[in-house]
Amino acid sequence: MRNNKFKLTTLAASLMLASGSLMADDHDARAIAERLVDEHFQDSTLSREEQIEELLWFAKAAEPFRGMDIQTVAEGLTTHVYESEVLAPAFSELTGINLTHNIIGEGDVVDTMQNQMQSGNSIYDGFVNDTDSIGTHIRYGTTINLSEAMENEWADYTLPTLDLDDFIGLQYGTGPDGSLYQLPTQQFANLYWFRYDWFQREDLQEQFRDIYGYDLGVPTNWTAYEDIAEFFTEHVGEIDGTKVYGHMDYGRRDPSLGWRFHDSWLSMAGMGSPGVPSGNPVDDWGIRVNEESQPVGASVSRGGATNSPASVFAMQKAVDWLRDFAPPEAQGMTFGEAGPVPAQGHIAQQIFWYTAFTADMTDPSVAVTDDEGNPLWRMAPSPTGPYWEEGMKVGYQDVGAWTFFDSTPEDRRTAAWLFAQFTVAKTTSLEKLMAGLTPIRESDIFSEQMTEMAPRLGGLVEFYRSPNESNWTPTGTNVPDYPRMAPLWWQNLAPVMSGEVTPQEGLDKLAADMDNTMNRLARANVFDSYAPVLNEERDPQYWLDQEGAPKAKLDNEMPQGTTVPYDEMMEAWMAAGTR
Repeated sequence: MRNNKFKLTTLAASLMLASGSLMADDHDARAIAERLVDEHFQDSTLSREEQIEELLWFAKAAEPFRGMDIQTVAEGLTTHVYESEVLAPAFSELTGINLTHNIIGEGDVVDTMQNQMQSGNSIYDGFVNDTDSIGTHIRYGTTINLSEAMENEWADYTLPTLDLDDFIGLQYGTGPDGSLYQLPTQQFANLYWFRYDWFQREDLQEQFRDIYGYDLGVPTNWTAYEDIAEFFTEHVGEIDGTKVYGHMDYGRRDPSLGWRFHDSWLSMAGMGSPGVPSGNPVDDWGIRVNEESQPVGASVSRGGATNSPASVFAMQKAVDWLRDFAPPEAQGMTFGEAGPVPAQGHIAQQIFWYTAFTADMTDPSVAVTDDEGNPLWRMAPSPTGPYWEEGMKVGYQDVGAWTFFDSTPEDRRTAAWLFAQFTVAKTTSLEKLMAGLTPIRESDIFSEQMTEMAPRLGGLVEFYRSPNESNWTPTGTNVPDYPRMAPLWWQNLAPVMSGEVTPQEGLDKLAADMDNTMNRLARANVFDSYAPVLNEERDPQYWLDQEGAPKAKLDNEMPQGTTVPYDEMMEAWMAAGTR
Protein backbone atom coordinates (compact mmCIF):
# COMPACT_ATOMS: atom_id res chain seq x y z
CA MET A 1 0.00 0.00 0.00
CA ARG A 2 0.96 3.64 -0.33
CA ASN A 3 3.22 5.01 2.37
CA ASN A 4 1.22 7.39 4.57
CA LYS A 5 3.83 10.04 5.34
CA PHE A 6 1.70 12.00 7.77
CA LYS A 7 2.30 11.38 11.48
CA LEU A 8 -0.75 11.86 13.67
CA THR A 9 1.41 12.72 16.66
CA THR A 10 2.30 16.03 15.01
CA LEU A 11 -1.21 16.91 13.89
CA ALA A 12 -2.43 18.92 16.88
CA ALA A 13 0.77 20.95 17.06
CA SER A 14 0.66 21.91 13.37
CA LEU A 15 -2.97 22.99 13.60
CA MET A 16 -2.41 25.09 16.70
CA LEU A 17 0.46 26.86 14.97
CA ALA A 18 -1.58 27.49 11.83
CA SER A 19 -4.66 28.88 13.59
CA GLY A 20 -2.84 31.40 15.75
CA SER A 21 -4.46 33.03 18.73
CA LEU A 22 -7.82 31.33 18.23
CA MET A 23 -6.72 28.41 20.37
CA ALA A 24 -6.33 30.60 23.43
CA ASP A 25 -9.05 33.21 22.92
CA ASP A 26 -12.07 31.97 21.01
CA HIS A 27 -13.92 29.93 23.59
CA ASP A 28 -17.14 29.97 21.52
CA ALA A 29 -15.44 28.28 18.57
CA ARG A 30 -13.93 25.66 20.87
CA ALA A 31 -17.30 24.94 22.42
CA ILE A 32 -18.86 24.46 18.97
CA ALA A 33 -15.96 22.26 17.86
CA GLU A 34 -16.21 20.10 20.97
CA ARG A 35 -19.95 19.65 20.55
CA LEU A 36 -19.64 18.79 16.82
CA VAL A 37 -17.05 16.13 17.59
CA ASP A 38 -19.12 14.65 20.40
CA GLU A 39 -22.42 14.71 18.48
CA HIS A 40 -21.39 13.94 14.90
CA PHE A 41 -17.75 12.90 14.53
CA GLN A 42 -17.01 10.42 17.27
CA ASP A 43 -15.52 7.95 14.79
CA SER A 44 -12.23 9.26 13.40
CA THR A 45 -8.65 8.16 13.00
CA LEU A 46 -7.74 11.27 15.02
CA SER A 47 -7.97 11.70 18.77
CA ARG A 48 -10.74 13.93 20.11
CA GLU A 49 -8.29 16.77 20.80
CA GLU A 50 -6.77 16.46 17.32
CA GLN A 51 -10.25 16.70 15.82
CA ILE A 52 -11.04 19.80 17.87
CA GLU A 53 -7.81 21.48 16.76
CA GLU A 54 -8.58 20.66 13.13
CA LEU A 55 -12.06 22.19 13.44
CA LEU A 56 -10.64 25.29 15.11
CA TRP A 57 -8.40 25.82 12.10
CA PHE A 58 -11.53 25.98 9.90
CA ALA A 59 -13.14 28.51 12.25
CA LYS A 60 -10.07 30.74 12.08
CA ALA A 61 -9.50 30.39 8.31
CA ALA A 62 -13.14 31.24 7.58
CA GLU A 63 -13.10 34.60 9.38
CA PRO A 64 -12.84 36.73 6.17
CA PHE A 65 -15.92 34.98 4.74
CA ARG A 66 -18.32 35.01 7.70
CA GLY A 67 -21.87 35.89 6.69
CA MET A 68 -21.39 34.93 3.02
CA ASP A 69 -23.99 32.72 1.32
CA ILE A 70 -22.19 29.96 -0.57
CA GLN A 71 -23.78 27.42 -2.91
CA THR A 72 -22.15 24.10 -3.82
CA VAL A 73 -23.63 21.15 -5.69
CA ALA A 74 -23.38 17.35 -5.98
CA GLU A 75 -25.39 14.40 -7.30
CA GLY A 76 -27.79 12.45 -5.10
CA LEU A 77 -25.57 9.72 -3.67
CA THR A 78 -25.97 8.79 0.00
CA THR A 79 -22.52 10.25 0.65
CA HIS A 80 -23.47 13.64 -0.77
CA VAL A 81 -26.79 13.66 1.07
CA TYR A 82 -24.73 13.17 4.25
CA GLU A 83 -22.54 16.09 3.23
CA SER A 84 -25.65 18.19 2.67
CA GLU A 85 -27.62 17.23 5.78
CA VAL A 86 -24.81 16.81 8.33
CA LEU A 87 -21.59 18.41 7.15
CA ALA A 88 -22.98 21.59 5.61
CA PRO A 89 -24.92 22.65 8.75
CA ALA A 90 -21.92 21.75 10.93
CA PHE A 91 -19.60 23.80 8.71
CA SER A 92 -22.00 26.75 8.72
CA GLU A 93 -22.28 26.75 12.49
CA LEU A 94 -18.54 26.45 12.97
CA THR A 95 -17.47 29.05 10.41
CA GLY A 96 -20.32 31.52 10.09
CA ILE A 97 -20.45 30.85 6.34
CA ASN A 98 -24.00 30.08 5.19
CA LEU A 99 -23.21 27.00 3.13
CA THR A 100 -25.88 25.20 1.10
CA HIS A 101 -24.80 21.91 -0.48
CA ASN A 102 -27.40 21.34 -3.21
CA ILE A 103 -28.31 17.81 -4.32
CA ILE A 104 -29.44 17.45 -7.95
CA GLY A 105 -29.35 14.71 -10.62
CA GLU A 106 -26.03 13.54 -12.03
CA GLY A 107 -26.92 14.68 -15.54
CA ASP A 108 -27.98 18.05 -14.16
CA VAL A 109 -24.59 18.45 -12.45
CA VAL A 110 -22.83 17.85 -15.77
CA ASP A 111 -25.16 20.19 -17.68
CA THR A 112 -24.79 22.97 -15.12
CA MET A 113 -21.03 22.57 -15.03
CA GLN A 114 -20.90 22.77 -18.83
CA ASN A 115 -23.10 25.88 -18.75
CA GLN A 116 -20.80 27.58 -16.25
CA MET A 117 -17.69 26.66 -18.22
CA GLN A 118 -19.11 27.96 -21.50
CA SER A 119 -21.00 31.04 -20.31
CA GLY A 120 -18.52 32.31 -17.76
CA ASN A 121 -21.41 32.84 -15.33
CA SER A 122 -20.97 31.65 -11.76
CA ILE A 123 -23.88 29.28 -11.11
CA TYR A 124 -22.35 27.37 -8.18
CA ASP A 125 -19.31 28.23 -6.10
CA GLY A 126 -18.06 24.65 -6.07
CA PHE A 127 -18.98 21.41 -7.86
CA VAL A 128 -18.62 17.76 -6.99
CA ASN A 129 -17.96 16.49 -10.48
CA ASP A 130 -16.81 13.00 -11.48
CA THR A 131 -13.15 12.76 -12.45
CA ASP A 132 -14.40 11.22 -15.70
CA SER A 133 -14.31 14.85 -16.82
CA ILE A 134 -10.59 15.27 -16.07
CA GLY A 135 -9.84 15.38 -19.81
CA THR A 136 -12.27 18.29 -20.12
CA HIS A 137 -10.83 20.18 -17.16
CA ILE A 138 -7.22 20.01 -18.33
CA ARG A 139 -8.08 21.33 -21.80
CA TYR A 140 -10.48 24.26 -21.47
CA GLY A 141 -8.40 26.46 -19.19
CA THR A 142 -11.39 27.40 -17.01
CA THR A 143 -10.87 24.85 -14.21
CA ILE A 144 -8.78 25.90 -11.22
CA ASN A 145 -5.44 24.10 -11.02
CA LEU A 146 -5.61 23.03 -7.37
CA SER A 147 -1.89 22.36 -7.07
CA GLU A 148 -1.09 25.92 -8.12
CA ALA A 149 -3.87 27.44 -6.03
CA MET A 150 -2.75 25.63 -2.87
CA GLU A 151 0.70 27.13 -3.32
CA ASN A 152 -0.55 30.63 -4.12
CA GLU A 153 -3.95 32.21 -3.43
CA TRP A 154 -5.07 29.28 -1.24
CA ALA A 155 -1.82 28.91 0.68
CA ASP A 156 -3.40 30.32 3.85
CA TYR A 157 -6.68 28.51 3.26
CA THR A 158 -5.41 24.97 2.72
CA LEU A 159 -5.78 22.69 5.71
CA PRO A 160 -2.29 21.88 7.11
CA THR A 161 -3.52 18.37 7.87
CA LEU A 162 -5.22 17.76 4.51
CA ASP A 163 -2.58 15.05 3.93
CA LEU A 164 -2.92 14.44 0.21
CA ASP A 165 -0.73 11.32 0.50
CA ASP A 166 -3.58 9.67 2.41
CA PHE A 167 -6.08 9.96 -0.48
CA ILE A 168 -6.60 6.74 -2.44
CA GLY A 169 -7.84 8.28 -5.72
CA LEU A 170 -5.78 11.42 -6.13
CA GLN A 171 -4.29 10.18 -9.42
CA TYR A 172 -7.72 10.30 -11.08
CA GLY A 173 -8.02 14.07 -10.70
CA THR A 174 -4.46 14.67 -11.90
CA GLY A 175 -3.56 15.89 -15.38
CA PRO A 176 -0.66 14.82 -17.62
CA ASP A 177 1.26 17.83 -16.25
CA GLY A 178 1.18 16.29 -12.76
CA SER A 179 -1.12 18.98 -11.38
CA LEU A 180 -4.22 18.20 -9.32
CA TYR A 181 -7.43 19.60 -10.80
CA GLN A 182 -10.04 17.69 -8.79
CA LEU A 183 -9.99 16.66 -5.10
CA PRO A 184 -11.79 13.33 -4.40
CA THR A 185 -14.66 13.33 -1.94
CA GLN A 186 -16.14 9.88 -2.65
CA GLN A 187 -15.46 6.85 -4.77
CA PHE A 188 -16.99 3.48 -5.52
CA ALA A 189 -16.11 0.63 -7.82
CA ASN A 190 -17.84 -1.52 -10.39
CA LEU A 191 -17.39 -5.14 -9.26
CA TYR A 192 -18.78 -8.63 -9.60
CA TRP A 193 -21.67 -9.50 -7.24
CA PHE A 194 -22.93 -12.98 -6.47
CA ARG A 195 -25.00 -15.08 -4.06
CA TYR A 196 -22.34 -16.60 -1.85
CA ASP A 197 -24.87 -18.81 -0.08
CA TRP A 198 -26.01 -20.40 -3.35
CA PHE A 199 -22.48 -20.88 -4.62
CA GLN A 200 -21.61 -22.73 -1.37
CA ARG A 201 -24.43 -25.29 -1.69
CA GLU A 202 -22.97 -28.74 -2.27
CA ASP A 203 -25.88 -29.86 -4.43
CA LEU A 204 -25.46 -26.91 -6.78
CA GLN A 205 -21.69 -27.33 -6.83
CA GLU A 206 -22.05 -30.98 -7.83
CA GLN A 207 -24.66 -30.18 -10.47
CA PHE A 208 -22.52 -27.45 -12.00
CA ARG A 209 -19.44 -29.69 -12.07
CA ASP A 210 -21.40 -32.47 -13.78
CA ILE A 211 -22.61 -30.12 -16.53
CA TYR A 212 -19.56 -27.89 -17.13
CA GLY A 213 -16.63 -29.95 -15.93
CA TYR A 214 -15.17 -27.43 -13.50
CA ASP A 215 -16.01 -25.96 -10.11
CA LEU A 216 -18.71 -23.41 -9.37
CA GLY A 217 -16.90 -20.36 -8.01
CA VAL A 218 -16.06 -16.74 -8.72
CA PRO A 219 -15.62 -16.50 -12.51
CA THR A 220 -12.28 -15.14 -13.66
CA ASN A 221 -13.22 -14.96 -17.35
CA TRP A 222 -16.36 -14.21 -19.35
CA THR A 223 -16.83 -17.82 -20.42
CA ALA A 224 -17.28 -18.88 -16.80
CA TYR A 225 -19.66 -15.97 -16.18
CA GLU A 226 -21.78 -17.09 -19.12
CA ASP A 227 -21.72 -20.72 -17.95
CA ILE A 228 -22.87 -19.68 -14.46
CA ALA A 229 -25.58 -17.43 -15.93
CA GLU A 230 -26.86 -20.29 -18.05
CA PHE A 231 -26.63 -22.72 -15.13
CA PHE A 232 -28.84 -20.75 -12.75
CA THR A 233 -31.30 -19.60 -15.42
CA GLU A 234 -31.79 -22.82 -17.34
CA HIS A 235 -30.61 -25.71 -15.14
CA VAL A 236 -31.43 -24.55 -11.61
CA GLY A 237 -34.40 -22.45 -12.61
CA GLU A 238 -36.01 -22.24 -9.19
CA ILE A 239 -34.79 -21.97 -5.59
CA ASP A 240 -37.13 -22.20 -2.62
CA GLY A 241 -40.12 -21.81 -4.92
CA THR A 242 -38.80 -18.65 -6.60
CA LYS A 243 -37.79 -18.34 -10.26
CA VAL A 244 -34.11 -17.37 -10.37
CA TYR A 245 -31.91 -15.76 -13.00
CA GLY A 246 -28.18 -16.01 -13.61
CA HIS A 247 -27.64 -12.41 -14.72
CA MET A 248 -28.93 -8.88 -14.12
CA ASP A 249 -28.51 -5.79 -16.28
CA TYR A 250 -30.60 -3.06 -17.91
CA GLY A 251 -31.24 -1.98 -21.50
CA ARG A 252 -33.71 0.90 -21.74
CA ARG A 253 -32.87 3.82 -24.04
CA ASP A 254 -31.76 6.34 -21.42
CA PRO A 255 -28.63 8.36 -20.53
CA SER A 256 -27.86 5.79 -17.85
CA LEU A 257 -27.32 3.22 -20.60
CA GLY A 258 -24.30 5.28 -21.61
CA TRP A 259 -22.75 4.83 -18.15
CA ARG A 260 -23.31 1.11 -18.57
CA PHE A 261 -20.90 1.01 -21.49
CA HIS A 262 -18.45 3.89 -21.29
CA ASP A 263 -17.81 2.95 -17.65
CA SER A 264 -15.20 0.53 -18.93
CA TRP A 265 -17.33 -2.28 -20.35
CA LEU A 266 -15.23 -2.48 -23.50
CA SER A 267 -11.97 -2.46 -21.55
CA MET A 268 -13.27 -5.24 -19.28
CA ALA A 269 -13.36 -7.32 -22.46
CA GLY A 270 -9.78 -6.24 -23.21
CA MET A 271 -10.32 -3.66 -25.93
CA GLY A 272 -7.65 -1.13 -24.91
CA SER A 273 -3.95 -0.97 -24.07
CA PRO A 274 -2.12 -1.88 -20.86
CA GLY A 275 -1.58 0.95 -18.42
CA VAL A 276 -3.23 2.31 -15.27
CA PRO A 277 -5.13 4.52 -14.68
CA SER A 278 -5.75 4.69 -18.45
CA GLY A 279 -4.52 2.47 -21.24
CA ASN A 280 -1.74 3.97 -23.29
CA PRO A 281 -1.93 4.72 -26.17
CA VAL A 282 -5.55 3.40 -26.38
CA ASP A 283 -7.83 4.07 -23.41
CA ASP A 284 -11.06 2.47 -22.17
CA TRP A 285 -13.21 4.53 -24.57
CA GLY A 286 -11.12 3.28 -27.47
CA ILE A 287 -9.53 6.71 -28.03
CA ARG A 288 -5.92 6.68 -29.13
CA VAL A 289 -3.53 9.49 -28.15
CA ASN A 290 -0.10 10.47 -29.38
CA GLU A 291 2.96 11.04 -27.21
CA GLU A 292 1.79 14.60 -26.47
CA SER A 293 -1.52 13.30 -24.99
CA GLN A 294 -3.46 14.57 -28.02
CA PRO A 295 -6.37 12.35 -29.17
CA VAL A 296 -5.80 11.03 -32.69
CA GLY A 297 -8.94 8.93 -33.18
CA ALA A 298 -11.51 6.47 -31.85
CA SER A 299 -12.18 4.54 -35.07
CA VAL A 300 -9.99 1.59 -35.96
CA SER A 301 -9.29 3.35 -39.26
CA ARG A 302 -7.50 6.06 -37.24
CA GLY A 303 -5.77 3.71 -34.79
CA GLY A 304 -8.52 3.74 -32.17
CA ALA A 305 -10.44 0.73 -30.90
CA THR A 306 -14.02 1.84 -30.19
CA ASN A 307 -15.34 -0.27 -33.08
CA SER A 308 -12.69 -3.00 -32.86
CA PRO A 309 -13.37 -6.77 -32.68
CA ALA A 310 -12.93 -6.73 -28.89
CA SER A 311 -15.60 -4.02 -28.60
CA VAL A 312 -17.97 -5.89 -30.87
CA PHE A 313 -17.51 -9.00 -28.74
CA ALA A 314 -18.25 -7.03 -25.57
CA MET A 315 -21.45 -5.53 -26.98
CA GLN A 316 -22.65 -8.85 -28.34
CA LYS A 317 -22.27 -10.42 -24.90
CA ALA A 318 -24.20 -7.56 -23.30
CA VAL A 319 -27.06 -8.14 -25.74
CA ASP A 320 -27.03 -11.93 -25.44
CA TRP A 321 -26.82 -12.09 -21.65
CA LEU A 322 -29.58 -9.53 -21.12
CA ARG A 323 -31.84 -11.41 -23.52
CA ASP A 324 -31.09 -14.95 -22.36
CA PHE A 325 -30.29 -14.87 -18.65
CA ALA A 326 -31.82 -11.74 -17.03
CA PRO A 327 -35.44 -11.17 -15.95
CA PRO A 328 -37.49 -10.15 -19.01
CA GLU A 329 -38.37 -6.78 -17.47
CA ALA A 330 -34.67 -5.86 -17.23
CA GLN A 331 -34.60 -4.92 -20.91
CA GLY A 332 -36.93 -2.02 -20.14
CA MET A 333 -35.12 -0.80 -17.03
CA THR A 334 -32.76 2.09 -16.39
CA PHE A 335 -29.77 2.09 -14.05
CA GLY A 336 -31.83 3.37 -11.12
CA GLU A 337 -34.59 0.83 -11.65
CA ALA A 338 -32.24 -2.12 -12.07
CA GLY A 339 -29.98 -1.30 -9.14
CA PRO A 340 -32.22 -2.60 -6.32
CA VAL A 341 -33.27 -5.80 -8.15
CA PRO A 342 -30.52 -8.16 -6.87
CA ALA A 343 -31.58 -7.31 -3.30
CA GLN A 344 -34.97 -8.90 -4.06
CA GLY A 345 -33.36 -12.35 -3.82
CA HIS A 346 -33.79 -13.96 -7.24
CA ILE A 347 -30.52 -12.98 -8.98
CA ALA A 348 -27.51 -15.33 -8.80
CA GLN A 349 -24.81 -12.93 -10.05
CA GLN A 350 -24.16 -9.60 -11.73
CA ILE A 351 -20.97 -8.87 -13.64
CA PHE A 352 -21.49 -5.09 -13.60
CA TRP A 353 -22.46 -4.02 -10.05
CA TYR A 354 -21.64 -0.75 -8.31
CA THR A 355 -20.42 -0.83 -4.71
CA ALA A 356 -22.52 2.30 -4.16
CA PHE A 357 -25.39 -0.17 -3.61
CA THR A 358 -23.60 -1.80 -0.66
CA ALA A 359 -25.59 0.07 1.98
CA ASP A 360 -28.90 -0.98 0.39
CA MET A 361 -27.71 -4.58 0.15
CA THR A 362 -26.92 -4.71 3.89
CA ASP A 363 -30.34 -3.53 5.08
CA PRO A 364 -31.64 -6.30 7.40
CA SER A 365 -35.04 -6.11 5.71
CA VAL A 366 -33.88 -7.23 2.25
CA ALA A 367 -33.99 -10.80 1.01
CA VAL A 368 -30.22 -11.15 0.64
CA THR A 369 -29.30 -10.87 4.34
CA ASP A 370 -29.67 -13.51 7.05
CA ASP A 371 -31.58 -13.21 10.34
CA GLU A 372 -28.66 -11.34 11.93
CA GLY A 373 -28.38 -8.91 9.02
CA ASN A 374 -25.24 -10.51 7.59
CA PRO A 375 -24.97 -10.57 3.78
CA LEU A 376 -25.77 -13.75 1.90
CA TRP A 377 -23.86 -12.24 -1.02
CA ARG A 378 -20.30 -11.16 -1.72
CA MET A 379 -18.52 -8.82 -4.11
CA ALA A 380 -15.38 -9.88 -5.93
CA PRO A 381 -13.07 -8.75 -8.77
CA SER A 382 -14.77 -8.57 -12.13
CA PRO A 383 -14.08 -11.35 -14.64
CA THR A 384 -12.16 -10.22 -17.70
CA GLY A 385 -12.82 -10.90 -21.36
CA PRO A 386 -10.67 -12.84 -23.86
CA TYR A 387 -8.85 -9.76 -25.19
CA TRP A 388 -7.75 -8.64 -21.73
CA GLU A 389 -4.04 -8.85 -20.89
CA GLU A 390 -1.95 -8.37 -17.77
CA GLY A 391 -1.33 -4.74 -16.93
CA MET A 392 -4.71 -3.49 -18.19
CA LYS A 393 -7.34 -1.89 -16.01
CA VAL A 394 -9.87 -4.43 -14.77
CA GLY A 395 -12.93 -2.27 -14.31
CA TYR A 396 -14.39 1.11 -13.54
CA GLN A 397 -14.22 3.29 -10.45
CA ASP A 398 -16.40 6.35 -9.97
CA VAL A 399 -14.61 9.22 -8.20
CA GLY A 400 -16.65 12.28 -7.33
CA ALA A 401 -14.28 15.18 -6.75
CA TRP A 402 -14.37 18.84 -5.81
CA THR A 403 -13.94 21.06 -8.87
CA PHE A 404 -13.75 24.86 -9.11
CA PHE A 405 -13.91 27.34 -11.99
CA ASP A 406 -12.31 30.71 -12.63
CA SER A 407 -15.76 32.18 -13.37
CA THR A 408 -16.52 32.06 -9.63
CA PRO A 409 -15.32 35.18 -7.75
CA GLU A 410 -12.19 34.35 -5.78
CA ASP A 411 -13.65 35.03 -2.34
CA ARG A 412 -16.65 32.77 -2.98
CA ARG A 413 -14.42 30.13 -4.52
CA THR A 414 -12.13 30.20 -1.48
CA ALA A 415 -15.03 29.87 0.95
CA ALA A 416 -16.28 26.87 -1.05
CA TRP A 417 -12.74 25.43 -0.99
CA LEU A 418 -12.87 25.53 2.80
CA PHE A 419 -16.09 23.51 2.78
CA ALA A 420 -14.63 21.06 0.26
CA GLN A 421 -11.75 20.39 2.65
CA PHE A 422 -14.19 20.09 5.57
CA THR A 423 -15.97 17.22 3.76
CA VAL A 424 -12.71 15.27 3.39
CA ALA A 425 -10.85 16.23 6.57
CA LYS A 426 -9.79 13.42 8.88
CA THR A 427 -12.16 14.79 11.52
CA THR A 428 -15.18 14.08 9.30
CA SER A 429 -14.11 11.52 6.70
CA LEU A 430 -14.53 8.28 8.66
CA GLU A 431 -18.06 9.10 9.79
CA LYS A 432 -18.87 9.98 6.17
CA LEU A 433 -17.41 6.67 5.02
CA MET A 434 -19.50 4.74 7.53
CA ALA A 435 -22.63 6.57 6.31
CA GLY A 436 -22.08 6.27 2.56
CA LEU A 437 -19.46 3.50 2.15
CA THR A 438 -17.55 5.48 -0.50
CA PRO A 439 -13.96 5.71 0.82
CA ILE A 440 -11.37 8.33 -0.05
CA ARG A 441 -8.70 7.94 2.66
CA GLU A 442 -6.34 5.03 3.21
CA SER A 443 -6.26 5.71 6.95
CA ASP A 444 -10.05 5.31 7.10
CA ILE A 445 -9.98 2.07 5.10
CA PHE A 446 -7.49 0.58 7.56
CA SER A 447 -9.25 1.93 10.66
CA GLU A 448 -10.45 -0.30 13.49
CA GLN A 449 -14.01 0.78 12.73
CA MET A 450 -13.86 -0.56 9.17
CA THR A 451 -12.23 -3.76 10.38
CA GLU A 452 -15.22 -4.23 12.67
CA MET A 453 -17.70 -3.45 9.87
CA ALA A 454 -15.98 -5.62 7.25
CA PRO A 455 -17.91 -8.89 7.83
CA ARG A 456 -21.19 -7.07 7.17
CA LEU A 457 -20.04 -5.38 3.95
CA GLY A 458 -19.56 -8.40 1.70
CA GLY A 459 -15.95 -7.81 0.65
CA LEU A 460 -15.93 -4.01 0.30
CA VAL A 461 -13.26 -3.46 2.92
CA GLU A 462 -11.10 -6.29 1.60
CA PHE A 463 -11.33 -4.84 -1.90
CA TYR A 464 -10.18 -1.39 -0.82
CA ARG A 465 -7.41 -2.75 1.39
CA SER A 466 -5.80 -4.58 -1.50
CA PRO A 467 -3.33 -2.77 -3.77
CA ASN A 468 -5.21 -4.40 -6.66
CA GLU A 469 -7.93 -1.79 -6.08
CA SER A 470 -5.90 0.64 -8.19
CA ASN A 471 -6.69 -1.45 -11.31
CA TRP A 472 -10.27 -0.10 -11.20
CA THR A 473 -10.12 3.40 -12.63
CA PRO A 474 -12.38 6.19 -13.99
CA THR A 475 -12.38 7.61 -17.48
CA GLY A 476 -8.94 9.05 -18.12
CA THR A 477 -7.49 12.18 -19.65
CA ASN A 478 -7.94 11.11 -23.31
CA VAL A 479 -11.61 12.21 -23.51
CA PRO A 480 -11.38 15.89 -24.49
CA ASP A 481 -14.97 16.93 -23.76
CA TYR A 482 -16.86 14.52 -21.53
CA PRO A 483 -20.19 16.43 -21.45
CA ARG A 484 -20.37 16.48 -25.24
CA MET A 485 -19.05 12.98 -25.90
CA ALA A 486 -20.70 10.86 -23.20
CA PRO A 487 -24.21 11.14 -24.72
CA LEU A 488 -22.92 9.64 -27.96
CA TRP A 489 -22.69 6.28 -26.19
CA TRP A 490 -26.30 5.80 -25.19
CA GLN A 491 -27.60 7.37 -28.38
CA ASN A 492 -25.65 4.89 -30.51
CA LEU A 493 -25.73 1.79 -28.31
CA ALA A 494 -29.39 1.84 -27.28
CA PRO A 495 -30.33 0.59 -30.78
CA VAL A 496 -27.80 -2.22 -30.32
CA MET A 497 -29.40 -3.32 -27.05
CA SER A 498 -32.88 -3.23 -28.60
CA GLY A 499 -31.76 -5.25 -31.63
CA GLU A 500 -32.41 -2.50 -34.16
CA VAL A 501 -28.79 -2.56 -35.36
CA THR A 502 -25.89 -4.99 -34.92
CA PRO A 503 -23.06 -4.34 -32.44
CA GLN A 504 -20.71 -3.63 -35.34
CA GLU A 505 -23.10 -1.09 -36.87
CA GLY A 506 -23.71 0.66 -33.57
CA LEU A 507 -20.02 0.83 -32.68
CA ASP A 508 -19.04 2.03 -36.17
CA LYS A 509 -21.50 4.90 -35.78
CA LEU A 510 -20.29 5.64 -32.24
CA ALA A 511 -16.64 5.73 -33.28
CA ALA A 512 -17.40 7.97 -36.26
CA ASP A 513 -19.43 10.34 -34.08
CA MET A 514 -16.62 10.51 -31.53
CA ASP A 515 -14.09 11.31 -34.26
CA ASN A 516 -16.37 13.95 -35.78
CA THR A 517 -16.96 15.58 -32.40
CA MET A 518 -13.24 15.68 -31.59
CA ASN A 519 -12.43 17.06 -35.02
CA ARG A 520 -15.11 19.74 -34.76
CA LEU A 521 -13.87 20.83 -31.33
CA ALA A 522 -10.29 20.98 -32.55
CA ARG A 523 -11.28 23.13 -35.55
CA ALA A 524 -13.25 25.45 -33.25
CA ASN A 525 -10.00 26.11 -31.38
CA VAL A 526 -11.71 25.83 -27.98
CA PHE A 527 -8.90 24.02 -26.15
CA ASP A 528 -6.02 25.61 -24.30
CA SER A 529 -3.98 22.39 -24.47
CA TYR A 530 -3.94 18.75 -25.62
CA ALA A 531 -6.25 19.48 -28.59
CA PRO A 532 -7.17 16.50 -30.83
CA VAL A 533 -5.12 16.00 -33.99
CA LEU A 534 -6.86 13.17 -35.81
CA ASN A 535 -4.90 10.62 -37.81
CA GLU A 536 -5.79 10.30 -41.45
CA GLU A 537 -8.09 7.35 -42.13
CA ARG A 538 -6.52 4.26 -43.61
CA ASP A 539 -7.43 0.60 -44.13
CA PRO A 540 -8.44 -0.71 -40.65
CA GLN A 541 -6.41 -3.86 -41.32
CA TYR A 542 -3.24 -1.76 -41.12
CA TRP A 543 -3.94 -0.98 -37.49
CA LEU A 544 -5.23 -4.46 -36.65
CA ASP A 545 -1.93 -5.88 -37.92
CA GLN A 546 0.06 -3.67 -35.53
CA GLU A 547 1.05 -4.82 -32.05
CA GLY A 548 -1.39 -3.91 -29.28
CA ALA A 549 -4.76 -2.18 -29.55
CA PRO A 550 -6.76 -2.19 -31.72
CA LYS A 551 -6.57 -5.98 -31.57
CA ALA A 552 -7.44 -8.39 -34.36
CA LYS A 553 -10.35 -10.79 -33.87
CA LEU A 554 -9.41 -13.88 -31.88
CA ASP A 555 -10.01 -17.32 -33.36
CA ASN A 556 -11.51 -18.39 -30.04
CA GLU A 557 -13.30 -15.70 -28.06
CA MET A 558 -14.73 -18.17 -25.56
CA PRO A 559 -11.86 -20.20 -24.06
CA GLN A 560 -12.37 -22.71 -21.24
CA GLY A 561 -14.19 -21.21 -18.29
CA THR A 562 -12.15 -20.70 -15.12
CA THR A 563 -13.25 -19.99 -11.55
CA VAL A 564 -11.67 -19.62 -8.14
CA PRO A 565 -13.16 -20.25 -4.67
CA TYR A 566 -14.20 -16.94 -3.11
CA ASP A 567 -12.52 -17.56 0.24
CA GLU A 568 -9.26 -18.48 -1.46
CA MET A 569 -9.44 -15.31 -3.57
CA MET A 570 -10.04 -13.15 -0.49
CA GLU A 571 -7.10 -14.71 1.36
CA ALA A 572 -4.84 -13.70 -1.52
CA TRP A 573 -6.30 -10.20 -1.61
CA MET A 574 -5.91 -9.70 2.12
CA ALA A 575 -2.34 -11.01 2.06
CA ALA A 576 -1.53 -8.52 -0.69
CA GLY A 577 -3.12 -5.73 1.31
CA THR A 578 -1.35 -6.38 4.60
CA ARG A 579 0.72 -3.45 5.76
